Amino acid sequence: MKPRLIIAPGKEKAILRRHPWIFSGAVKRIDGEPQEGDLVDVVDARGQWMATGHYQNESIICKVLSFDTSQIEEDFFRSRLRSAIDYRQRFGFFNLEDTNVFRMIHAEGDYLPGLVADWYNGVLVLQAHSVGMHRLFPMFVEILKEELLPHGLQSIFDKSSSTVPGGCNDGYLWGVEPDEWEITESGNHLLINFFEGQKTGFFVDQRENRRLVQDLAHGHRVLNCFGYTGGFSLAALRGGAEYVETVDISKKAIELCNRNVELNFPRCSNHIGTVTDVLQFIQTIKQSDNQAFDFIILDPPAFAKNHRSLQQGLKGYRAINQRAMEALPAGGLLMTFSCSQAVSKEDFQTMVFTSAMNAHRRVRIVRQLPHAIDHPVSIHHPEGEYLKGLLLEIE
Repeated sequence: MKPRLIIAPGKEKAILRRHPWIFSGAVKRIDGEPQEGDLVDVVDARGQWMATGHYQNESIICKVLSFDTSQIEEDFFRSRLRSAIDYRQRFGFFNLEDTNVFRMIHAEGDYLPGLVADWYNGVLVLQAHSVGMHRLFPMFVEILKEELLPHGLQSIFDKSSSTVPGGCNDGYLWGVEPDEWEITESGNHLLINFFEGQKTGFFVDQRENRRLVQDLAHGHRVLNCFGYTGGFSLAALRGGAEYVETVDISKKAIELCNRNVELNFPRCSNHIGTVTDVLQFIQTIKQSDNQAFDFIILDPPAFAKNHRSLQQGLKGYRAINQRAMEALPAGGLLMTFSCSQAVSKEDFQTMVFTSAMNAHRRVRIVRQLPHAIDHPVSIHHPEGEYLKGLLLEIE
């Protein structure tokens, strides 16, 4: 018999709405002694079964796997993994002409909370966000080999060292083991280092927004802030930008960015990579300069890691957005993002409004910029819509 989480009376509402996170404050008591990653049953105060999930020794005490069955075995996971793969196949991701990178499994959005997987031109990168999911990787490897070999699977990589409580070692679980791997996105070629790269190696969630930059960049002078390895910069260059500058505080990121630019645009003379602090850099930009940027992209790391750091994070977002608005000429474009799950759409838009007021600029929203359809969001888990973005015209 599995350990049980007994939900306090009156605390069942979120579970009845099928929200996949159960917080420790909703639990009256625990029957048994579950360890991190163990399967637990969730029952109401009368002992009625409600859900089964992975136990965690943190504020989210359980990530629910099923509200329909307590039998969580290999066939259960095989069905969920197959469903996620079928979803990507249905939307044609395995057959795109100019793109071979996309999200294969999107945690709660694919009813597999605690598991993310991204496809990189035949290399599947798994990332666990719970001990329970990480324990299942040997099983997942066998299932995924069976399901994905017909699609050209060549390797499976574990990129969970920074996301699993207690840590683990990143490394290949099966297949070829390249030091670097080349992918293609919207016709742009990029080199990926799975050991050193952020997230699963690249920011897959920005693919459609980079495509938009490619469509809009012609003739613009583009500043790509927090540019990492240059995804937005390549898009701007591909789209015919007059000049592109990539700014990131990481020397390794800029070195790889420059290699990616050379890979796509040999002897390119209208791009420069700059290693420096972004806020310090944009404070030096003068709107009156004839060489001023008229298209700025702000894609910072998560300034608010959790709700405790929300206000400090919003302060950081306001600072960079206000300065970017002040630096842009009339008619300039600002593409700005937050990937902080703790920052709601309303928080983000209020931050942009405040930045515009402080910068004394009139601002129009051109387009909302979410992540793409390979990142589905469960209607029961709105927090899954973590990426917020706006394309703005500064008047």
